[in-house]
Amino acid sequence: MKSSNLKIQVAEAFEPFLAPARYKAAFGGRGSSKSHSFAALMVAYAVRKQGFRGLCVREVQKSLKDSAKRLIEDKIRDFGVGSMFNPITSEIKTPGNGVVAFVGMQDHTADSIKSYEGFDVAWVEEAQTMSSRSLELLRPTIRAPGSELWFSWNPRSADDPVDRFFRGLTPPNNSIIRKINYTDNPWFPDELENERQHDIRTSPERAAHIWLGEYEPMVVGAIWNRQNIHSYRRSEIPPDLERIVVAVDHAISAEEHSDEHGIICAGRSPDKRAYVLEDATMKGTPRQWAERAIATYDRFDADAIVVERNQGGDLIRHTLRTIRPNIPIVEVVATKGKHVRAEPIASMYGIGQVSHVGTFERLENEMCQMTAAGFEGSGSPNRCDALVWAITELMPQMVRHGKRRETQVENCASYDAF
Repeated sequence: MKSSNLKIQVAEAFEPFLAPARYKAAFGGRGSSKSHSFAALMVAYAVRKQGFRGLCVREVQKSLKDSAKRLIEDKIRDFGVGSMFNPITSEIKTPGNGVVAFVGMQDHTADSIKSYEGFDVAWVEEAQTMSSRSLELLRPTIRAPGSELWFSWNPRSADDPVDRFFRGLTPPNNSIIRKINYTDNPWFPDELENERQHDIRTSPERAAHIWLGEYEPMVVGAIWNRQNIHSYRRSEIPPDLERIVVAVDHAISAEEHSDEHGIICAGRSPDKRAYVLEDATMKGTPRQWAERAIATYDRFDADAIVVERNQGGDLIRHTLRTIRPNIPIVEVVATKGKHVRAEPIASMYGIGQVSHVGTFERLENEMCQMTAAGFEGSGSPNRCDALVWAITELMPQMVRHGKRRETQVENCASYDAF
């Protein structure tokens, strides 16, 4: 890029960001030069436009040491344009009485953020930490003609607001969105390559997140990972589902601070893929969760409700049939722990046989806290267990279990599930 005799050099992968766009989003792992490239672009914009106003944003900025100020000052020096800028304590004065300011969004309200309405560019660093509230405040604030919003981050979760905004089902118009990793950085130093190799040897389960920008598992050793969940996510329910069930994993207690009653609706398509349609999990009395489960059954025109027989099975069946006497019920019997039952279902996600229709944040959090040694979160993973029961019922050919047998109750079947 050449502007007012200023030339900046960026990696080829970053070149699309040199074109005008309302949103510019670069995500990826460490050592990719995302921050260096945006800092260089900020300086180039300031040189090109007299009175340029730029904003460098973080969710939390305790001091300027946490900001990009030093990095931008380094770029000004490297480009040999120091005489055009005046770095002072809290900001950088740019040519034509402009400014580059540094803020933490957590410190602002809807009123205080209005002071930045006339700014040309806002760059959000470490955008994976930005809250939904901050994103909602910032976007309409930067409103000058031709203004741009830049975002750089290393993804943690598909549920982070910045990931939902740019990598969800409906990314914004007029956007440049790119994944950029160390492999795209022609200046990737030997020192970082040594660090990368060390992480591969000592923390292989985290290396993909650190260096390749893959989603971070909630816990080390999780049997699900967010990348698999996100990769096969869908925006619409397939029109030809051949079977739909609602699975319930009820909490033992209905007390206010008890675990939630897991209620998950899922379906199966003719090509033998499973789709998670809704997470209707709730706290409440037995009648309340039963009413919720039956309402979900009706809304999706489901074929049956799946319940666990050896976890208060008689009470569950009685509660459901008090509300709907002829509701079809499938009973399952758990003979092994939740995490053991979950492993074959998690493997189905790994080969793309399960899709979530939409995003189910709390369910997906539970899934990514389930390890081969057990659940690493707090409470009981009733959402996750209901998911496992639902997909086990829909995809029996993928899960080893005992012979299915009819019970004495009309419209009810049961089987022993490992």
